[in-house]
Amino acid sequence: MTLALEWIDEREDGGGPEEAGWPALLERLLALAGEAEGVTDGVVTLTLTDDEGIRELNREHRGLDKPTDVLSFPMRSADAEEPVIVYDDDYETIVDESDAGADEGDPFAELLGDIVISVPRAVEQADRYGHSVERELGFLFVHGFLHLLGYDHETEAEEKAMFARQEAVLAKAGLSR
Repeated sequence: MTLALEWIDEREDGGGPEEAGWPALLERLLALAGEAEGVTDGVVTLTLTDDEGIRELNREHRGLDKPTDVLSFPMRSADAEEPVIVYDDDYETIVDESDAGADEGDPFAELLGDIVISVPRAVEQADRYGHSVERELGFLFVHGFLHLLGYDHETEAEEKAMFARQEAVLAKAGLSR
């Protein structure tokens, strides 16, 4: 298996011709971020939405009734003590995560998680920060990917480390500020 990106566009009007290069850009960023983090296998689902769509998700999952720029929903737990549930056709079995074959038969084993980006918010932020929409989209995507891997920015030290990793990937892709 390889690192793969699945793409969903939930916007009512979809994207315009100015977005034609986005899939290739985000595939490249996923490869670069995966390489930087030592992640070679898995699927990331990216959903592009509008402010209302992301506001609903933010309210439902974080209790914040306002739009945001990016949300991440990791599918893998950072807690090694949590049991893995393996789904078969007729039943589910809980196995010890240390088992060598723990992922066999689990249809969700390859999923790293979901990233949701509000395109209008990305466009607005790109304008506010004075850089391209592609740079802002890339920043949000890599930021979301790092959250899928367990990175956070609750403390100043965590934020500094996470943002340095993001900027390194963006610089490698030619999307520096």
